[in-house]
Amino acid sequence: MPEETAFQLSAAQARVLGALVEKEVTTPEYYPLSRNALMNASNQRSNREPVMNLSEDEVREALAGLEELGLAAKARVDGRVAKFEHRFGEIFNCTRAETALLCVLLLRGPQTPGELRGRTERLQRFDDISDVVAGLKKLMEREPALVALLPRLPGAREARYAHLLAGPVEAASFAPVATAGSSGVEEDRLARLEAEVAELRQQVAALNEKLASLLG
Repeated sequence: MPEETAFQLSAAQARVLGALVEKEVTTPEYYPLSRNALMNASNQRSNREPVMNLSEDEVREALAGLEELGLAAKARVDGRVAKFEHRFGEIFNCTRAETALLCVLLLRGPQTPGELRGRTERLQRFDDISDVVAGLKKLMEREPALVALLPRLPGAREARYAHLLAGPVEAASFAPVATAGSSGVEEDRLARLEAEVAELRQQVAALNEKLASLLG
């Protein structure tokens, strides 16, 4: 295992890395990802905060940076389309639970333990919030730390946690945006439906790429 270092990922690099980690678990049959599939995964409108609109060039640059850091690499697969995979486990040697927590933090920014429990369900099931907190504590105790507890915002019921792979985090920079007329349950249900649609689109894109390779 390489020696751990403090990373300073850009926003694009953090999003691309999070998307690679997520898709390996949620759509393993279409992993590793081509640049086009990775661009679509990074720019999903569901399960992403904030929603981004990365161009193909920005995804290419983010991948190049992640490759230099040892966090991603070109996969050895048949076909003419280049595909990429993450090296998250080799660099950090995290448990599946810890990886799920970091993945959601990479994709959605600072989260409360309750939000993390609900939003990691497709990656790793946590039976209780105490299990989430235990995983976060282990990540905070790393050297260097991979997660930090943010100061509680005025009026907030719970404190939030943030990943440190992009450097120190200013809590005020990630104030949650309230959505009028929508409960948390409804938001999560809508997010799950949107994620399923996004994955179907990814599967269609992957099938088109495979068909083009066979016909080429």
